[in-house]
Amino acid sequence: MSAIKRLILDVLKPHVPTVIELAKRLGDLEGISGVNISLKEVDKDTDNVKITIEGENIDYEEVEKVIEECGAVIHSIDGVVAGMRLVEEITTPQDR
Repeated sequence: MSAIKRLILDVLKPHVPTVIELAKRLGDLEGISGVNISLKEVDKDTDNVKITIEGENIDYEEVEKVIEECGAVIHSIDGVVAGMRLVEEITTPQDR
């Protein structure tokens, strides 16, 4: 079975917990080797963040559970890499 190596998520979260706390919780999950959270937008009650997660065998359901426990919601899955290695997105002439 093919393992998930990278997930890119668009997430809406409350101000608390902080992105630092959320990153630590996600980083503690088995199969995850790194987490990057970038703040995209802030409003009165929420933060819109982009979360990039990398690892050898990411369990999406566990990631979703931690995010929801923090009071956040996944708006969309913006990228997934699965298989034996990471495959980077490339630009083709059709993308221009």
